[in-house]
Amino acid sequence: MAAKKSRKGKTSGDVAALGRTVWSDLTRGDVERHLRRDLHDLYHFYLDEESRSRLQRMGRVKRWLSMAWWLLKSLILRLSPTRRLMLLLSIWLIIMGDVSFRASDVDMSFHISKLGYLVLLVVLMLELKDKLLAKDELAVGRAVQLALMPCESPPTPGWDVWLFTRPANDVGGDLVDFIPLTEGASGLALGDVSGKGLGAALLMAKLQATLRAFAPEAAGQGALATLAERVNRLLCRDGLANRFATLLVLRIEPGSGLVRLANGGHMPPLALIEGELRRLPPVAPLLGVLPEAKYVEQEVLLGPGDLLVAYSDGVTEAMDKDEQFYGEERLADLLPGLKGLSAREAGRRLLASVDTFIGEERPSDDLSLILLKRGERPEPGGGAPSA
Repeated sequence: MAAKKSRKGKTSGDVAALGRTVWSDLTRGDVERHLRRDLHDLYHFYLDEESRSRLQRMGRVKRWLSMAWWLLKSLILRLSPTRRLMLLLSIWLIIMGDVSFRASDVDMSFHISKLGYLVLLVVLMLELKDKLLAKDELAVGRAVQLALMPCESPPTPGWDVWLFTRPANDVGGDLVDFIPLTEGASGLALGDVSGKGLGAALLMAKLQATLRAFAPEAAGQGALATLAERVNRLLCRDGLANRFATLLVLRIEPGSGLVRLANGGHMPPLALIEGELRRLPPVAPLLGVLPEAKYVEQEVLLGPGDLLVAYSDGVTEAMDKDEQFYGEERLADLLPGLKGLSAREAGRRLLASVDTFIGEERPSDDLSLILLKRGERPEPGGGAPSA
């Protein structure tokens, strides 16, 4: 009897907890916003760009009918064969509604539509199970990815350094890393693997491991170009078809304002020198495409208080609700206003500008930043080599 009461009490408690959760969902005040965003995501996930373009050219009635059919067709085709048959069965049962027949002078009626809803619920449960398992695996992958990245911005005498990365999904394909080099120098890397998600994250881990293995040997003028060439050859040899990466490697030294860098197809960094904006030109191809590609080493000299900003395309290609890009022009207009700020504060201002621009939209790509600011007072005896 006691066990029965205990089970009854537990059931009542579970129902009450479920009720509180649902009530909390209803009273959060952002249900409509989340619903609009989810419908927007469905529209872009199940319909490709060509289909969306065709819909825009249709009249209202035809557009809604076509969209409903294309969404349903895309959903059905994305399911596994068994679940596809189950979904079609559930739709048929729901459409059939009630089935009536006469047996032994008795009229009998069955609500087979209810069975259709039950089959549909089973399909939903199976899909949710797969998603939750994948989410758990991605959470582990994200933890490993974070462990491979520097926990905080590296201390470098004479420099104020800030590193940041934010994946668009649970795991990302951007690389942000700090690598100690010879003679007290510091190496900084910013890379971007094509695509997003788990595949990009795995290739990013390979790129990071390769870079960490080769970078300590990069000493002397022109060493960064040689480093990029070695990494490129390995990615071409062991990489995947239609997968490539961009890579920006920088070297800074204590007491010197000279920044050496090699850029393999990455977004050219921006330098704010004496209040004027300077963009370093792109000079080399992507990594993982041409095994014999040649790379060059560039230099930029920063004076006290000058700032260099390296970024991934997750900044300039961030999109608002109208699918407009944040763009390089908006970024260039923002940077002069960051003069006098610390690297961390300048980075946070930049992020706030991007987040304000996209509003409630989900990030469309991984976003990463490296900000270098030359110390206001160079260390005594530490001169800046000429570029």
